[in-house]
Amino acid sequence: MKKAFFIVALLLSGFAIEKATAQVRVNINIGSQPTWGPVGYDHVDYYYMPDIDAYYNVPTRQYYYFDRGRWVSAYALPPVYSNYDVYNSYKVVVNDPYPYRHAEMYRVKYAGYKNRHDQMIIRNSHEEKYYQIKDHPDHDKWKEDKHDKWKDDKRDNRDNGNHKNKGRGKGRD
Repeated sequence: MKKAFFIVALLLSGFAIEKATAQVRVNINIGSQPTWGPVGYDHVDYYYMPDIDAYYNVPTRQYYYFDRGRWVSAYALPPVYSNYDVYNSYKVVVNDPYPYRHAEMYRVKYAGYKNRHDQMIIRNSHEEKYYQIKDHPDHDKWKEDKHDKWKDDKRDNRDNGNHKNKGRGKGRD
């Protein structure tokens, strides 16, 4: 009986460790997201754009669109989409390695987002986590904040190592 209990406990602890490890592996790519992307996502593989039935791959910065019977990738949209405004159209986050392979499913699933223009985008957000994006209007604030914090942390670490009376004042009583 003790042996069975031990085996069950061992299996459960292994499961808990594996689950904890899986939770730690979070991929964050906020700095790679374009300023026209929607707010609220720490990780994005693709944006689906229902208005033009196309995808944007965030890590590679390429668009995927259907042309002459096949999916094409390019760093810019073709002239046929020249009137499409990425800043003013709805984008759906899709974390699928090849969403265009399931294009019909996404077309149906997100058809209701066509012609919507009410999505908050990163460029207009005042959340500090988006300041790291190079094209964000407040990018300079992020750099200053991070640099100042780094200097303060370095100064604090230097001070902490040299003062034994930390928290008791600087002078003698």
